[in-house]
Amino acid sequence: MTAPVRFPRFFVTSPAPCPYLAGRTERKVFTELKGPHADQLNEALGRIGFRRSQTVAYRPSCVDCQACVSVRVVAGEFAPSKAQKRILKRNSDLVVTECRPWATSEQFELLREYLGNRHPEGGMTKMDEVDYADMVEHTPVSSYVLEYREPTSDGSVGRLVGACLTDRQGDGLSMIYSFYDSENEERSGLGNFIILDHIRRAAEEGIPYVYLGYWVEGSARMQYKIRYRPLERLGPRGWRRLGSEEQDRLIREAVGGDASAGSTGRGDKALAVSR
Repeated sequence: MTAPVRFPRFFVTSPAPCPYLAGRTERKVFTELKGPHADQLNEALGRIGFRRSQTVAYRPSCVDCQACVSVRVVAGEFAPSKAQKRILKRNSDLVVTECRPWATSEQFELLREYLGNRHPEGGMTKMDEVDYADMVEHTPVSSYVLEYREPTSDGSVGRLVGACLTDRQGDGLSMIYSFYDSENEERSGLGNFIILDHIRRAAEEGIPYVYLGYWVEGSARMQYKIRYRPLERLGPRGWRRLGSEEQDRLIREAVGGDASAGSTGRGDKALAVSR
């Protein structure tokens, strides 16, 4: 007989202003990830819409709003749009390295620049280097950091232009947080490229999905996630693939009528827990 697995205890945060939809409040349900079964628990919770933040798994639990919807890309069936193909070609020379989850000063400086340019009003701008190290290194599950660097002519280590903290789960790659040089005009679409690279990696490894976190209809910041096909969304009856017509409509609404446009970035919620 196998030893019984302790059922996790769940807690709920106090209501706080929603960072994505003005005038609304958010609330999260969360549990701690620890012990020898942390990977299995994280994967099981990920399939029902939870996300990881350090040693905590959480999901929205708002009283009067269900706008946050978990989405994932079906990696093996993904077909890039024309705009996504251009981004892949533009950044195909980047040197990508899978690193252990260990924070560096170089990563932190890139994160600071990214937050200052893309999310200057966000709570993460208050992070210091210790906070960043906690975000990356305090993981009880199988995680790594992908670094994206510009190539060099002499084979030396090139300039860091992107990074992503990623969890490797049994059924997918879960993109926890990515950041990049958003002011680099020669490499526009870096955020998109990082997602596309994860989809490619998952497909090559035979991993079914890439988890993109929450898509929030009505929040301009989160609309880039709707541009990947095929896309599945989690609802009351489980995961459902978006139909072509439905996704075309959502893309048109997100990008003002251009259904072929690529994404301009990515981000996700940071969790401030209170019992």
